[in-house]
Amino acid sequence: MKKQIELKLYPEQLDLPNILLEKSSQLLKIDKEKISAVIPIKRSIDARKNNVVFHYLVEAFIDETPSGQQRIINYTPVDSNKKVIIVGFGSGGMFAALRLIELGIKPIVIERGKDVQSRRRDLKAIHQEHIVNPDSNYCFGEGGAGTYSDGKLYTRSTKRGDVKKILDIFVQHGADADIRIDTHPHIGSNKLPKIVANIRKTIIDNGGEIHFNSRVTDFIINENNIIGIKVNDEIEVYSDAIILSTGHSARDIYRILHSNKIRIEPKPFAMGVRIEHPQELINEIQYHTKEKHQNLPPAAYNLACNIDERGVYSFCMCPGGIIVPSATSPGEIVVNGMSLSKRDSPFANSGFVVEVNQNDWKQFESHSPFSGQMSQESLEKKAFSIANTGVNGQKAPAQRVTDFVAGKFSSSLPQSSYIPGLSSVPLHEELPKFITSRLKKALKIFDNKMKGFYSEDAVIVGVESRTSSPIRVPREKETLMHVEMAGLFPCGEGAGYAGGIVSSAIDGENCADAVNKYLS
Repeated sequence: MKKQIELKLYPEQLDLPNILLEKSSQLLKIDKEKISAVIPIKRSIDARKNNVVFHYLVEAFIDETPSGQQRIINYTPVDSNKKVIIVGFGSGGMFAALRLIELGIKPIVIERGKDVQSRRRDLKAIHQEHIVNPDSNYCFGEGGAGTYSDGKLYTRSTKRGDVKKILDIFVQHGADADIRIDTHPHIGSNKLPKIVANIRKTIIDNGGEIHFNSRVTDFIINENNIIGIKVNDEIEVYSDAIILSTGHSARDIYRILHSNKIRIEPKPFAMGVRIEHPQELINEIQYHTKEKHQNLPPAAYNLACNIDERGVYSFCMCPGGIIVPSATSPGEIVVNGMSLSKRDSPFANSGFVVEVNQNDWKQFESHSPFSGQMSQESLEKKAFSIANTGVNGQKAPAQRVTDFVAGKFSSSLPQSSYIPGLSSVPLHEELPKFITSRLKKALKIFDNKMKGFYSEDAVIVGVESRTSSPIRVPREKETLMHVEMAGLFPCGEGAGYAGGIVSSAIDGENCADAVNKYLS
Protein backbone atom coordinates (compact mmCIF):
# COMPACT_ATOMS: atom_id res chain seq x y z
CA MET A 1 0.00 0.00 0.00
CA LYS A 2 1.17 3.53 -0.62
CA LYS A 3 -0.17 6.80 0.71
CA GLN A 4 0.39 10.31 -0.57
CA ILE A 5 0.91 12.82 2.24
CA GLU A 6 2.14 16.36 2.76
CA LEU A 7 4.99 17.12 5.14
CA LYS A 8 6.14 20.46 6.52
CA LEU A 9 9.82 20.85 7.38
CA TYR A 10 11.81 23.77 8.72
CA PRO A 11 15.19 24.43 7.06
CA GLU A 12 17.19 23.16 10.03
CA GLN A 13 15.28 19.84 9.98
CA LEU A 14 16.61 18.96 6.55
CA ASP A 15 19.94 18.04 8.10
CA LEU A 16 18.38 15.40 10.34
CA PRO A 17 18.90 11.78 9.20
CA ASN A 18 15.84 10.01 7.76
CA ILE A 19 13.70 13.07 8.45
CA LEU A 20 11.13 12.23 5.75
CA LEU A 21 10.73 8.75 7.15
CA GLU A 22 10.41 10.05 10.71
CA LYS A 23 7.83 12.68 9.73
CA SER A 24 5.83 10.22 7.62
CA SER A 25 5.76 7.72 10.48
CA GLN A 26 4.45 10.38 12.88
CA LEU A 27 1.81 11.70 10.49
CA LEU A 28 0.54 8.27 9.48
CA LYS A 29 0.82 6.93 13.04
CA ILE A 30 2.58 3.86 11.68
CA ASP A 31 5.75 2.25 12.97
CA LYS A 32 8.57 3.42 10.69
CA GLU A 33 9.70 -0.21 10.30
CA LYS A 34 6.56 -0.80 8.25
CA ILE A 35 7.42 2.03 5.82
CA SER A 36 9.70 0.64 3.14
CA ALA A 37 10.33 3.96 1.36
CA VAL A 38 9.34 7.61 1.27
CA ILE A 39 9.59 9.09 -2.22
CA PRO A 40 9.36 12.88 -2.65
CA ILE A 41 7.01 13.92 -5.47
CA LYS A 42 7.03 17.68 -5.13
CA ARG A 43 8.99 20.23 -3.09
CA SER A 44 8.33 23.93 -2.59
CA ILE A 45 9.25 26.75 -0.20
CA ASP A 46 6.68 28.85 1.65
CA ALA A 47 8.25 32.15 2.70
CA ARG A 48 5.06 34.12 3.25
CA LYS A 49 5.51 34.14 7.01
CA ASN A 50 8.53 34.78 9.23
CA ASN A 51 9.13 31.06 9.73
CA VAL A 52 10.08 29.80 6.29
CA VAL A 53 9.09 26.19 5.64
CA PHE A 54 9.61 23.51 3.02
CA HIS A 55 6.50 21.69 1.82
CA TYR A 56 7.03 18.12 0.64
CA LEU A 57 4.46 16.03 -1.15
CA VAL A 58 5.61 12.43 -0.72
CA GLU A 59 4.49 8.88 -1.35
CA ALA A 60 4.97 6.60 1.66
CA PHE A 61 5.17 2.88 0.77
CA ILE A 62 3.77 0.70 3.55
CA ASP A 63 4.75 -2.99 3.40
CA GLU A 64 5.36 -2.49 -0.29
CA THR A 65 8.48 -2.03 -2.42
CA PRO A 66 8.35 1.05 -4.65
CA SER A 67 8.65 0.57 -8.38
CA GLY A 68 11.14 2.60 -10.42
CA GLN A 69 10.15 6.24 -10.41
CA GLN A 70 12.08 7.54 -13.39
CA ARG A 71 10.88 6.85 -16.89
CA ILE A 72 13.65 5.68 -19.21
CA ILE A 73 13.08 6.04 -22.94
CA ASN A 74 14.81 3.40 -25.03
CA TYR A 75 15.68 5.02 -28.33
CA THR A 76 16.32 2.70 -31.27
CA PRO A 77 17.96 3.53 -34.61
CA VAL A 78 15.50 4.75 -37.23
CA ASP A 79 14.98 2.45 -40.20
CA SER A 80 12.37 4.44 -42.10
CA ASN A 81 12.96 6.26 -45.38
CA LYS A 82 11.05 9.23 -44.00
CA LYS A 83 13.19 12.21 -43.09
CA VAL A 84 12.37 15.60 -41.59
CA ILE A 85 14.51 18.73 -41.50
CA ILE A 86 14.58 20.57 -38.17
CA VAL A 87 15.81 24.15 -38.42
CA GLY A 88 17.35 25.12 -35.09
CA PHE A 89 18.79 23.01 -32.26
CA GLY A 90 17.37 24.75 -29.22
CA SER A 91 15.02 22.92 -26.86
CA GLY A 92 12.23 22.80 -29.46
CA GLY A 93 14.52 21.31 -32.08
CA MET A 94 16.22 18.89 -29.66
CA PHE A 95 12.99 17.42 -28.38
CA ALA A 96 11.43 17.35 -31.85
CA ALA A 97 14.43 15.30 -33.00
CA LEU A 98 14.21 12.91 -30.04
CA ARG A 99 10.49 12.41 -30.58
CA LEU A 100 10.95 11.79 -34.32
CA ILE A 101 13.42 9.03 -33.47
CA GLU A 102 10.85 7.51 -31.11
CA LEU A 103 8.44 7.56 -34.06
CA GLY A 104 10.97 5.96 -36.42
CA ILE A 105 11.54 9.09 -38.53
CA LYS A 106 15.01 10.39 -39.36
CA PRO A 107 15.67 13.95 -38.10
CA ILE A 108 18.13 16.18 -39.99
CA VAL A 109 18.99 19.10 -37.72
CA ILE A 110 20.32 22.29 -39.29
CA GLU A 111 21.92 24.67 -36.77
CA ARG A 112 23.50 27.98 -37.75
CA GLY A 113 25.70 28.08 -34.63
CA LYS A 114 28.43 25.91 -33.19
CA ASP A 115 28.46 22.95 -30.83
CA VAL A 116 28.35 23.79 -27.11
CA GLN A 117 32.11 23.48 -26.57
CA SER A 118 33.14 25.65 -29.53
CA ARG A 119 30.42 28.13 -28.65
CA ARG A 120 32.19 28.99 -25.36
CA ARG A 121 34.94 30.86 -27.20
CA ASP A 122 32.43 33.17 -28.86
CA LEU A 123 30.73 33.88 -25.53
CA LYS A 124 34.11 34.71 -24.02
CA ALA A 125 34.76 37.11 -26.93
CA ILE A 126 31.51 38.96 -26.21
CA HIS A 127 32.43 39.44 -22.55
CA GLN A 128 36.10 40.26 -22.90
CA GLU A 129 36.60 41.65 -26.41
CA HIS A 130 33.06 42.95 -27.00
CA ILE A 131 32.91 41.04 -30.31
CA VAL A 132 29.52 39.63 -31.38
CA ASN A 133 29.50 36.66 -33.75
CA PRO A 134 26.09 36.83 -35.54
CA ASP A 135 25.92 33.03 -35.78
CA SER A 136 27.36 32.01 -32.40
CA ASN A 137 26.32 33.88 -29.26
CA TYR A 138 23.99 33.56 -26.26
CA CYS A 139 21.02 32.99 -28.58
CA PHE A 140 22.48 30.91 -31.42
CA GLY A 141 24.26 27.57 -31.18
CA GLU A 142 23.74 24.06 -29.87
CA GLY A 143 21.05 24.02 -27.20
CA GLY A 144 19.74 27.46 -28.15
CA ALA A 145 19.38 30.39 -25.76
CA GLY A 146 18.56 28.15 -22.80
CA THR A 147 21.95 26.42 -22.71
CA TYR A 148 23.90 29.44 -21.57
CA SER A 149 21.12 31.45 -20.00
CA ASP A 150 20.22 29.60 -16.90
CA GLY A 151 18.28 26.43 -17.58
CA LYS A 152 15.12 27.33 -15.67
CA LEU A 153 12.56 24.60 -16.29
CA TYR A 154 9.45 26.14 -14.76
CA THR A 155 6.45 26.18 -17.08
CA ARG A 156 2.71 26.74 -17.00
CA SER A 157 2.24 24.65 -20.16
CA THR A 158 1.08 21.54 -18.33
CA LYS A 159 -2.00 21.15 -20.55
CA ARG A 160 0.04 21.19 -23.76
CA GLY A 161 2.00 18.03 -23.08
CA ASP A 162 3.84 15.74 -20.70
CA VAL A 163 6.06 17.99 -18.56
CA LYS A 164 7.25 15.01 -16.51
CA LYS A 165 8.50 13.32 -19.65
CA ILE A 166 10.58 16.37 -20.57
CA LEU A 167 12.13 16.43 -17.10
CA ASP A 168 12.76 12.66 -17.21
CA ILE A 169 14.59 13.05 -20.53
CA PHE A 170 16.81 15.75 -19.02
CA VAL A 171 17.55 13.47 -16.05
CA GLN A 172 18.22 10.56 -18.40
CA HIS A 173 20.85 12.72 -20.11
CA GLY A 174 22.58 13.87 -16.94
CA ALA A 175 20.44 16.43 -15.08
CA ASP A 176 20.05 16.20 -11.30
CA ALA A 177 17.01 14.11 -10.37
CA ASP A 178 15.82 16.93 -8.07
CA ILE A 179 14.41 18.77 -11.10
CA ARG A 180 11.63 16.19 -11.09
CA ILE A 181 10.30 17.36 -7.71
CA ASP A 182 11.17 21.05 -7.39
CA THR A 183 8.36 23.52 -7.99
CA HIS A 184 10.79 25.77 -9.86
CA PRO A 185 13.35 23.32 -11.29
CA HIS A 186 16.69 24.70 -12.42
CA ILE A 187 19.68 23.02 -14.05
CA GLY A 188 22.29 25.78 -14.35
CA SER A 189 24.36 27.01 -17.28
CA ASN A 190 27.45 25.11 -16.06
CA LYS A 191 25.65 21.74 -16.30
CA LEU A 192 23.47 22.22 -19.37
CA PRO A 193 26.25 21.99 -22.00
CA LYS A 194 27.10 18.42 -21.01
CA ILE A 195 23.42 17.46 -20.96
CA VAL A 196 22.91 19.00 -24.40
CA ALA A 197 25.96 17.15 -25.73
CA ASN A 198 24.50 13.89 -24.37
CA ILE A 199 21.22 14.58 -26.18
CA ARG A 200 23.18 15.21 -29.37
CA LYS A 201 24.88 11.81 -28.94
CA THR A 202 21.50 10.08 -28.50
CA ILE A 203 20.23 11.63 -31.72
CA ILE A 204 23.32 10.75 -33.75
CA ASP A 205 23.64 7.23 -32.29
CA ASN A 206 20.08 6.51 -33.41
CA GLY A 207 20.39 7.62 -37.00
CA GLY A 208 19.75 11.35 -36.79
CA GLU A 209 21.96 13.99 -38.35
CA ILE A 210 23.09 17.31 -36.84
CA HIS A 211 24.87 19.92 -38.94
CA PHE A 212 26.49 22.89 -37.21
CA ASN A 213 27.68 26.12 -38.85
CA SER A 214 24.77 25.64 -41.24
CA ARG A 215 22.58 28.69 -41.72
CA VAL A 216 19.36 28.42 -43.71
CA THR A 217 19.51 31.00 -46.51
CA ASP A 218 16.42 30.03 -48.48
CA PHE A 219 13.49 27.62 -48.68
CA ILE A 220 12.82 25.31 -51.62
CA ILE A 221 9.15 25.39 -52.57
CA ASN A 222 7.19 23.40 -55.15
CA GLU A 223 3.90 25.18 -55.77
CA ASN A 224 2.37 25.38 -52.28
CA ASN A 225 4.53 22.70 -50.70
CA ILE A 226 7.87 23.24 -48.94
CA ILE A 227 10.27 20.47 -49.92
CA GLY A 228 13.67 21.60 -48.72
CA ILE A 229 16.11 24.31 -47.74
CA LYS A 230 19.24 25.95 -49.03
CA VAL A 231 22.13 26.08 -46.55
CA ASN A 232 24.90 28.70 -46.58
CA ASP A 233 23.76 29.78 -50.07
CA GLU A 234 25.25 26.57 -51.48
CA ILE A 235 23.86 23.24 -50.32
CA GLU A 236 20.33 22.06 -51.04
CA VAL A 237 18.74 19.65 -48.54
CA TYR A 238 15.42 17.93 -49.25
CA SER A 239 12.99 16.25 -46.88
CA ASP A 240 9.38 15.15 -46.39
CA ALA A 241 8.59 18.02 -43.99
CA ILE A 242 10.28 20.86 -42.12
CA ILE A 243 10.00 21.79 -38.45
CA LEU A 244 10.96 25.45 -38.07
CA SER A 245 12.34 25.91 -34.55
CA THR A 246 14.73 28.86 -34.80
CA GLY A 247 14.18 30.72 -31.52
CA HIS A 248 12.96 34.27 -31.06
CA SER A 249 16.05 36.07 -32.41
CA ALA A 250 16.49 34.60 -35.91
CA ARG A 251 15.37 37.75 -37.68
CA ASP A 252 16.81 36.72 -41.04
CA ILE A 253 14.51 33.67 -41.09
CA TYR A 254 11.46 35.92 -40.86
CA ARG A 255 12.79 37.92 -43.82
CA ILE A 256 13.34 34.74 -45.83
CA LEU A 257 9.82 33.52 -45.05
CA HIS A 258 8.40 36.89 -46.12
CA SER A 259 10.42 36.99 -49.35
CA ASN A 260 8.96 33.58 -50.22
CA LYS A 261 5.45 34.90 -49.56
CA ILE A 262 5.05 32.58 -46.57
CA ARG A 263 2.73 34.40 -44.21
CA ILE A 264 4.05 35.82 -40.95
CA GLU A 265 2.32 38.23 -38.54
CA PRO A 266 3.39 40.83 -35.97
CA LYS A 267 2.54 39.90 -32.39
CA PRO A 268 2.67 41.62 -28.98
CA PHE A 269 5.73 41.05 -26.83
CA ALA A 270 7.45 42.94 -23.97
CA MET A 271 10.48 45.19 -23.49
CA GLY A 272 12.19 46.99 -20.67
CA VAL A 273 15.33 46.53 -18.60
CA ARG A 274 17.13 44.15 -16.26
CA ILE A 275 16.95 45.13 -12.61
CA GLU A 276 19.74 43.96 -10.32
CA HIS A 277 19.94 43.92 -6.51
CA PRO A 278 22.40 42.49 -4.03
CA GLN A 279 21.24 38.92 -3.41
CA GLU A 280 21.53 39.49 0.34
CA LEU A 281 18.90 42.21 0.10
CA ILE A 282 16.47 39.93 -1.76
CA ASN A 283 17.14 37.17 0.79
CA GLU A 284 16.39 39.53 3.65
CA ILE A 285 13.16 40.75 2.05
CA GLN A 286 11.87 37.30 1.11
CA TYR A 287 13.03 35.34 4.15
CA HIS A 288 12.35 38.13 6.68
CA THR A 289 15.80 37.88 8.22
CA LYS A 290 19.41 38.89 7.61
CA GLU A 291 20.56 35.43 8.68
CA LYS A 292 19.56 33.09 5.87
CA HIS A 293 19.78 29.43 6.84
CA GLN A 294 22.29 27.46 4.77
CA ASN A 295 19.58 25.06 3.60
CA LEU A 296 17.58 27.86 2.01
CA PRO A 297 18.42 28.62 -1.62
CA PRO A 298 19.05 32.21 -2.76
CA ALA A 299 15.64 33.85 -2.66
CA ALA A 300 13.67 34.49 -5.83
CA TYR A 301 10.64 36.64 -6.58
CA ASN A 302 7.86 36.95 -9.13
CA LEU A 303 6.16 40.32 -9.42
CA ALA A 304 3.44 41.65 -11.69
CA CYS A 305 0.95 44.49 -11.86
CA ASN A 306 -1.19 46.35 -14.36
CA ILE A 307 -0.30 49.97 -15.14
CA ASP A 308 -2.45 52.03 -17.50
CA GLU A 309 -3.94 48.91 -19.12
CA ARG A 310 -0.54 47.25 -19.65
CA GLY A 311 1.09 44.41 -17.83
CA VAL A 312 4.37 45.20 -16.08
CA TYR A 313 6.20 42.23 -14.63
CA SER A 314 9.43 40.56 -13.61
CA PHE A 315 10.73 38.09 -16.16
CA CYS A 316 13.31 35.30 -16.06
CA MET A 317 14.37 36.06 -12.48
CA CYS A 318 17.90 34.82 -11.71
CA PRO A 319 18.75 34.48 -8.00
CA GLY A 320 22.49 34.31 -7.44
CA GLY A 321 22.94 35.10 -11.11
CA ILE A 322 24.64 37.43 -13.55
CA ILE A 323 23.52 39.72 -16.35
CA VAL A 324 24.85 38.63 -19.74
CA PRO A 325 25.24 40.34 -23.15
CA SER A 326 22.77 38.69 -25.54
CA ALA A 327 23.11 40.70 -28.74
CA THR A 328 23.00 38.73 -31.98
CA SER A 329 24.54 41.43 -34.20
CA PRO A 330 27.21 44.10 -33.77
CA GLY A 331 25.88 47.57 -32.97
CA GLU A 332 23.12 46.49 -30.57
CA ILE A 333 22.84 45.96 -26.82
CA VAL A 334 20.60 43.23 -25.43
CA VAL A 335 20.79 41.94 -21.87
CA ASN A 336 19.56 38.72 -20.33
CA GLY A 337 20.15 36.84 -17.08
CA MET A 338 21.61 33.47 -16.13
CA SER A 339 22.63 31.47 -13.07
CA LEU A 340 25.02 28.60 -12.50
CA SER A 341 23.70 25.54 -10.70
CA LYS A 342 24.87 26.74 -7.26
CA ARG A 343 23.41 30.22 -7.79
CA ASP A 344 26.28 31.63 -5.77
CA SER A 345 26.72 35.06 -7.37
CA PRO A 346 26.26 37.95 -4.89
CA PHE A 347 23.67 39.47 -7.23
CA ALA A 348 20.03 38.84 -8.10
CA ASN A 349 18.66 40.05 -11.43
CA SER A 350 15.40 39.91 -13.30
CA GLY A 351 13.82 41.25 -16.43
CA PHE A 352 11.57 44.21 -15.59
CA VAL A 353 9.39 44.70 -18.65
CA VAL A 354 6.27 46.30 -20.09
CA GLU A 355 3.87 44.79 -22.60
CA VAL A 356 4.33 46.15 -26.13
CA ASN A 357 1.55 46.19 -28.73
CA GLN A 358 0.72 47.69 -32.11
CA ASN A 359 0.06 51.12 -30.60
CA ASP A 360 3.76 51.33 -29.76
CA TRP A 361 5.16 50.59 -33.21
CA LYS A 362 3.01 52.90 -35.33
CA GLN A 363 6.09 54.70 -36.67
CA PHE A 364 7.10 51.41 -38.31
CA GLU A 365 3.62 50.45 -39.49
CA SER A 366 4.56 50.83 -43.17
CA HIS A 367 7.08 48.02 -42.68
CA SER A 368 4.49 45.46 -41.54
CA PRO A 369 4.76 42.57 -40.68
CA PHE A 370 8.14 43.68 -39.27
CA SER A 371 6.74 46.67 -37.33
CA GLY A 372 7.21 45.20 -33.85
CA GLN A 373 10.58 43.71 -34.74
CA MET A 374 11.79 47.08 -36.01
CA SER A 375 10.73 48.81 -32.80
CA GLN A 376 12.74 46.15 -30.94
CA GLU A 377 15.78 46.64 -33.19
CA SER A 378 15.52 50.41 -32.85
CA LEU A 379 15.69 50.27 -29.05
CA GLU A 380 18.63 47.83 -29.09
CA LYS A 381 20.61 50.04 -31.48
CA LYS A 382 19.85 53.10 -29.38
CA ALA A 383 21.08 51.28 -26.27
CA PHE A 384 24.34 50.62 -28.10
CA SER A 385 24.79 54.20 -29.29
CA ILE A 386 24.16 55.82 -25.89
CA ALA A 387 26.45 53.46 -23.97
CA ASN A 388 29.36 52.86 -26.35
CA THR A 389 31.83 54.82 -28.40
CA GLY A 390 33.73 51.93 -29.96
CA VAL A 391 32.51 49.86 -32.92
CA ASN A 392 32.64 46.62 -30.91
CA GLY A 393 31.38 48.00 -27.61
CA GLN A 394 29.12 45.90 -25.40
CA LYS A 395 28.81 48.26 -22.46
CA ALA A 396 25.20 48.53 -21.34
CA PRO A 397 23.35 51.74 -20.37
CA ALA A 398 22.49 51.76 -16.67
CA GLN A 399 21.03 53.93 -13.90
CA ARG A 400 20.40 53.60 -10.18
CA VAL A 401 16.76 52.74 -9.55
CA THR A 402 16.29 55.74 -7.23
CA ASP A 403 17.75 58.13 -9.83
CA PHE A 404 15.56 56.61 -12.54
CA VAL A 405 12.44 57.41 -10.54
CA ALA A 406 13.73 60.87 -9.51
CA GLY A 407 14.72 61.72 -13.09
CA LYS A 408 18.39 62.27 -12.18
CA PHE A 409 21.65 61.27 -13.84
CA SER A 410 23.53 58.68 -11.76
CA SER A 411 26.91 60.13 -10.84
CA SER A 412 27.95 56.65 -9.74
CA LEU A 413 26.65 53.14 -10.25
CA PRO A 414 26.56 50.24 -7.80
CA GLN A 415 28.64 47.15 -8.47
CA SER A 416 27.15 44.87 -11.09
CA SER A 417 27.58 41.34 -12.41
CA TYR A 418 27.60 42.57 -16.03
CA ILE A 419 31.15 41.80 -17.19
CA PRO A 420 31.46 44.07 -20.29
CA GLY A 421 30.74 47.07 -18.05
CA LEU A 422 28.06 49.70 -17.52
CA SER A 423 27.75 53.27 -18.79
CA SER A 424 25.80 55.72 -16.65
CA VAL A 425 22.94 56.91 -18.86
CA PRO A 426 19.71 58.78 -17.98
CA LEU A 427 17.46 55.90 -19.00
CA HIS A 428 14.43 57.84 -17.76
CA GLU A 429 14.99 60.06 -20.82
CA GLU A 430 16.23 57.47 -23.31
CA LEU A 431 13.64 54.72 -22.94
CA PRO A 432 10.29 55.16 -24.71
CA LYS A 433 7.89 57.11 -22.52
CA PHE A 434 5.31 54.32 -22.42
CA ILE A 435 7.98 52.09 -20.84
CA THR A 436 9.52 54.68 -18.51
CA SER A 437 6.23 55.89 -17.03
CA ARG A 438 5.01 52.38 -16.28
CA LEU A 439 8.29 51.15 -14.84
CA LYS A 440 8.37 54.10 -12.43
CA LYS A 441 4.86 53.38 -11.19
CA ALA A 442 5.50 49.64 -10.98
CA LEU A 443 8.60 50.16 -8.82
CA LYS A 444 6.47 51.74 -6.10
CA ILE A 445 3.89 48.95 -6.32
CA PHE A 446 6.61 46.29 -6.19
CA ASP A 447 8.18 48.03 -3.20
CA ASN A 448 4.87 47.72 -1.36
CA LYS A 449 4.91 44.00 -2.08
CA MET A 450 8.61 43.61 -1.25
CA LYS A 451 9.67 46.38 1.13
CA GLY A 452 13.18 47.41 0.14
CA PHE A 453 12.88 46.46 -3.54
CA TYR A 454 13.08 50.17 -4.38
CA SER A 455 16.65 50.79 -3.28
CA GLU A 456 19.62 52.95 -4.20
CA ASP A 457 21.66 49.73 -4.22
CA ALA A 458 19.55 48.50 -7.14
CA VAL A 459 20.46 49.28 -10.73
CA ILE A 460 18.53 48.99 -13.98
CA VAL A 461 20.44 47.87 -17.05
CA GLY A 462 19.18 48.22 -20.61
CA VAL A 463 17.76 46.75 -22.63
CA GLU A 464 15.75 43.59 -21.99
CA SER A 465 14.08 43.27 -25.37
CA ARG A 466 14.08 39.57 -26.32
CA THR A 467 11.37 38.36 -23.96
CA SER A 468 9.56 36.65 -26.83
CA SER A 469 9.29 36.85 -30.58
CA PRO A 470 7.74 40.02 -32.05
CA ILE A 471 6.53 37.86 -34.96
CA ARG A 472 4.27 34.82 -35.17
CA VAL A 473 4.46 32.20 -37.92
CA PRO A 474 0.77 31.18 -38.10
CA ARG A 475 -0.20 27.51 -38.02
CA GLU A 476 -3.40 25.48 -37.98
CA LYS A 477 -4.59 24.62 -34.47
CA GLU A 478 -5.26 20.96 -35.22
CA THR A 479 -2.47 20.05 -37.63
CA LEU A 480 0.19 22.49 -36.33
CA MET A 481 1.09 23.04 -40.00
CA HIS A 482 1.48 26.50 -41.48
CA VAL A 483 -1.85 27.97 -42.51
CA GLU A 484 -0.81 28.27 -46.17
CA MET A 485 2.37 26.25 -46.74
CA ALA A 486 2.07 22.46 -46.74
CA GLY A 487 4.87 20.59 -45.00
CA LEU A 488 6.01 23.51 -42.83
CA PHE A 489 5.56 23.15 -39.06
CA PRO A 490 6.32 26.36 -37.11
CA CYS A 491 7.59 25.45 -33.64
CA GLY A 492 8.57 26.95 -30.32
CA GLU A 493 9.48 30.48 -29.26
CA GLY A 494 10.56 31.72 -32.67
CA ALA A 495 7.19 30.88 -34.18
CA GLY A 496 5.32 32.41 -31.25
CA TYR A 497 4.05 29.23 -29.56
CA ALA A 498 6.24 28.80 -26.48
CA GLY A 499 8.08 30.76 -23.82
CA GLY A 500 10.94 28.84 -22.24
CA ILE A 501 12.87 25.59 -22.29
CA VAL A 502 10.09 23.22 -21.21
CA SER A 503 7.25 24.79 -23.18
CA SER A 504 9.46 24.81 -26.30
CA ALA A 505 10.42 21.19 -25.69
CA ILE A 506 6.75 20.23 -25.39
CA ASP A 507 5.97 22.12 -28.59
CA GLY A 508 8.84 20.29 -30.32
CA GLU A 509 7.34 16.94 -29.32
CA ASN A 510 3.89 18.06 -30.43
CA CYS A 511 5.22 19.20 -33.81
CA ALA A 512 6.99 15.86 -34.27
CA ASP A 513 3.69 14.06 -33.57
CA ALA A 514 1.94 16.37 -36.05
CA VAL A 515 4.58 15.62 -38.70
CA ASN A 516 4.09 11.89 -38.12
CA LYS A 517 0.36 12.26 -38.77
CA TYR A 518 1.06 14.34 -41.87
CA LEU A 519 3.40 11.70 -43.28
CA SER A 520 1.19 8.71 -42.39
